[in-house]
Amino acid sequence: MTILVLYPMYWVVISSLKTNNEFLSDPLGLPAKLRFENYISAWNQGFSRYFLNSILINIVSVVITVSVGAACAYSLARFDFKGKNIIFFTILAGLLLSPQVAVLPLYKLLIRLKLYNTYWALILPYVGFNLPFSIFLMRSYFISIPREIEESAYIDGCNAFTTFYKIIIPISKPIIASAAIVTSRFFWNEFLFALIFIEDRSKYTVPIGLSHFRNALTTDYTTMLAGITIAALPMIILFLIMQKQFIKGLTAGSVKG
Repeated sequence: MTILVLYPMYWVVISSLKTNNEFLSDPLGLPAKLRFENYISAWNQGFSRYFLNSILINIVSVVITVSVGAACAYSLARFDFKGKNIIFFTILAGLLLSPQVAVLPLYKLLIRLKLYNTYWALILPYVGFNLPFSIFLMRSYFISIPREIEESAYIDGCNAFTTFYKIIIPISKPIIASAAIVTSRFFWNEFLFALIFIEDRSKYTVPIGLSHFRNALTTDYTTMLAGITIAALPMIILFLIMQKQFIKGLTAGSVKG
């Protein structure tokens, strides 16, 4: 299983360090010389802009999704109010909505709101489609937190917002990290919305940029593979840094709620 997972990654990295002749004549062989200039070429031929666009959209989308999702999840986990269950099940229904089904309505809505061909044309749909899962994930974790912690805070004079911000959020880092990683992966790799809602090439994200990259470079496959390698690095690094929090967050909230 390890070989099946790692070999494609190995092949992409090794191929990105070849010349085009080496790649076409011996796709599975090792390069005669490591050509790191392929990465410089990919970066200078437009990939840098796509990369920075994806970073910006990803950060803003993750921050909004996690912030709004945490507040909503905490409210559903701790407060009792009329229609609570209806709201929760309505949010869960959002998990059943396919992004492909909503493309046409979203397209018309974004044009009417004059958001088409802007970063917000991607950020808002990304947040909307990922909030239900984030709320569901974090709500289960918040339910598992003992109420005595919050009751102690109330006794010390904290209100609900202060308790949430200064006590619940710090002890909920594992589930926040889990939600951030899962949503980041979707935002980083999403193709359909970025293809339809963005026209300006200067606003392309990495997946769309790479698809045009190949057309622009025709047979320069090794430079394209260098771009793919660069595109994969942020998600790999993010998971390696936060893997302990990610696993802890998924398992800690799995026994309640």
